[in-house]
Amino acid sequence: MGKPHEQLEAWKFAMQLVKAVYELTADFPAEERYGLSQQMRRAAVSIPSNIAEGTGRNGAKEFSNFIGVSRGSLAELETQLQLAVMLGFAVPGHPAFELANGTGKLLTGLHKKLSTT
Repeated sequence: MGKPHEQLEAWKFAMQLVKAVYELTADFPAEERYGLSQQMRRAAVSIPSNIAEGTGRNGAKEFSNFIGVSRGSLAELETQLQLAVMLGFAVPGHPAFELANGTGKLLTGLHKKLSTT
């Protein structure tokens, strides 16, 4: 059956987003290894991590707070993806962009659902 967070589509999308970000940043210039690349990876990893942590908390209100943190990390990552394009490190058609969009929609839906319970 798995852990509760593993059943959530938002977590599944976020996990795929992490993979896409790692693949994207692997091709960044070496001088970005400890710059934008690491920031993007940390922001991406934070998204499913906070979803998972939220499922282990007490009640919908606490879970909703962790979904809010995930949404913040996603906004940070989306900004960093745009910077990567501006700097010529990425192209807008990379799968990370679509996965970020899908993750955002799922997180927003989950946040709204938790806010009404």
